[in-house]
Amino acid sequence: MFKPLSEKEEKIAKEIVDAAFHVHKQLGPGFLEKVYETCFCYELSKRDVAFRQQVEVPIIYDQKSFDIGFRLDVLVEGLIICELKAVEEMNPVFEAQIMSYLKMAEKRLGFLINFNVPVIKAGIRRIIL
Repeated sequence: MFKPLSEKEEKIAKEIVDAAFHVHKQLGPGFLEKVYETCFCYELSKRDVAFRQQVEVPIIYDQKSFDIGFRLDVLVEGLIICELKAVEEMNPVFEAQIMSYLKMAEKRLGFLINFNVPVIKAGIRRIIL
């Protein structure tokens, strides 16, 4: 059984979902991922939510660290990973990717957000380790 998320994680998660909804409401589907990332981060900043974009995380293998360009799209408040997509179809590898990111970055909560959908609710996937 999973340990519940902290109150802080849940509060930030709500801000993330709200920011994604606002971006999608304004832009809709059809833009490149970088456009959504920029606007999503702007929405977070309007909510006074701290974030870092394109955060490099080393891969740890056999107790050795390798800096090989592994990057998180957005790390929110140092706690939650957001991987943003703008694709026609979600590939199962995207979910595996964010789960690997959560493990490597030692985080518990992540969001896989696809903005290229008619209704954003269908594009948001919450992942908890």
